[in-house]
Amino acid sequence: MRTLILALVATAALSLAQTPAPSPSLKKEATCYELRTYVAAPGKMEDLHNRFRNHTMALFAKHGIQVIGFWGPSDKEKGSENTLVYVLKYPSREAREKAWKAFGADSVWVAARKASEVNGKLTDKVESVMMGEVNYFTAK
Repeated sequence: MRTLILALVATAALSLAQTPAPSPSLKKEATCYELRTYVAAPGKMEDLHNRFRNHTMALFAKHGIQVIGFWGPSDKEKGSENTLVYVLKYPSREAREKAWKAFGADSVWVAARKASEVNGKLTDKVESVMMGEVNYFTAK
């Protein structure tokens, strides 16, 4: 048992040691951005747009989640029929966590999500990437 524990600790330490450090070109300030990519379930893309349009955008504002923009691929082979990409901005990672926790618990969101998914989930896949600004460009 002791050997197993030592092996697990060594493996964890090795994986931490192999995690690359952030680029020195990333700003050290707390502002962070989140790139979110949604892949809609078959036939649900417009339902997903409608949920953002009719519910999610107002709830983001209510909970301090700043929307930078929304985009969709323009090429069919790149996902124009089922992919939605958007970027959010937060004062800090801690602010992001607090905002999403409040958003997820909001009774208006819970009801809107439930109603929008009465005929099945709207998304097959959701990806999130946290990002920081680089030191040679400032986003507007």
